[in-house]
Amino acid sequence: MIALPPPKAHVLAERESIVAALRTVLPDDGVITEPLRLKAYETDALPAYRAVPLAVVLPETTEQVAEIMKICRTFGVRVVPRGAGTSLSGGALPLPDAVVLGLMRLNRILEVNYADRYALVQAGVTNLAITQHVQKHGFFYAPDPSSQLACMIGGNVNMNSGGAHCLKYGVTTNNLLGLKIVTVDGEIVEIGGPHSDAAGYDWLGLLTGSEGQLAVVTEVMVRILPSAEGARAMLAAFRSNEIAGACVADIIASGIIPVALEFMDKPAIHACEAFAHAGYPLDAEALLIIEVEGSRAEQDAQLARISAICARHDPISLKVAQTEEESAAIWKGRKGAFGAVGRISPDYLCMDGVIPTGRLPEVLGRIRAMSEEYGLQVANIFHAGDGNLHPLILFDANDPAEQSKAERFGAEILKLCVEVGGCLTGEHGVGVEKRDLMPVQFTETELEQQRRIKTAFDPDWLLNPHKVFPLREQQEAKRAA
Repeated sequence: MIALPPPKAHVLAERESIVAALRTVLPDDGVITEPLRLKAYETDALPAYRAVPLAVVLPETTEQVAEIMKICRTFGVRVVPRGAGTSLSGGALPLPDAVVLGLMRLNRILEVNYADRYALVQAGVTNLAITQHVQKHGFFYAPDPSSQLACMIGGNVNMNSGGAHCLKYGVTTNNLLGLKIVTVDGEIVEIGGPHSDAAGYDWLGLLTGSEGQLAVVTEVMVRILPSAEGARAMLAAFRSNEIAGACVADIIASGIIPVALEFMDKPAIHACEAFAHAGYPLDAEALLIIEVEGSRAEQDAQLARISAICARHDPISLKVAQTEEESAAIWKGRKGAFGAVGRISPDYLCMDGVIPTGRLPEVLGRIRAMSEEYGLQVANIFHAGDGNLHPLILFDANDPAEQSKAERFGAEILKLCVEVGGCLTGEHGVGVEKRDLMPVQFTETELEQQRRIKTAFDPDWLLNPHKVFPLREQQEAKRAA
């Protein structure tokens, strides 16, 4: 089980004074203290871990966020920034002595400039809403995590989210131009802007993926791109995970860059087909969803080359969509995959490691062996093109022994990712889920350098303090042992 730091006694004792100060900044409905309403914020999309916060605040402006941060700094209150709560790594898990800073009311699109190809939005705007707002002018916002209908752009920045189309267009950091942030002292700072490169140090790169530990993001300037002329998807079904993994490696090695290259194994195929009725082949052990874009001629040429590569791996079936409707049907199951798996298992842990694509066959084989060793089923659904794995470990959280086994299994998968030259996380962040595995990838010197950056921004470690870094008490106990 994941340990949390002990609550600050003085903060709990001063709760009424803290809440009264927050109410001077926000209207009554902007400060939540009732126990039943606080329960809604006790967890995120990693529901195995829960903690009811001291209070929840719902600001509507950057200026209100700044005043909240000043109050929390004065009282020494920990602050947990939160968007839609879709974090799969426990990134928005609160503490009993923490204030959850909910950003969902900062939900306005402030400016769109089609000539310079950017949109300025508040942190609580959903990912998908950006594309929906600009698509009538022939533009889109590229990152498309599976939770894009709900997840908010501020959370995307904090976790450096990706999505199925990251193979061609990159993840969040590749699609940002600027940020407005509020520091732990309540200072409002603007970074970057509509120009392609900012002078000086890459503060934008440092803050993206920092998991809410360095500052609170309130506004985001994103790149918008002209929409492609068209896109089509295809399905390739195979007799084993390893064969499908080898096919992925060959597609990437060929120099072809599809828009998306997604992997699903048999448990995932069956779950998604039962949920979405997308027409997936149920006799396959593994399935690839491959999408290309461009003119019809460009699509035909790319799909022909990819089909030829797939054919060398003796596929069970190949199906190329001929219409937008057929492509939408292929994607329907994949977009609903996590919900579909939730129908076949009480709980699951969604891993998020990254590996070199050339090691896919080996890693998938070793995950299969681990599944048999631990006696827990795995459903593999992931962005195969960039090696971002999402094995879903199925278990029952009502059984503490089974939950512990699932956590050990997940840790072994992530250690394997590092072993083969990858890393602990691709787009979900470290959060509390992978926090205690950080020494697997980083030396103590490297971790200390990262802690110093955290301390420079947040001297008292008030911003999301129990995420990313192993608790020092745990490290000291391990060294003593």
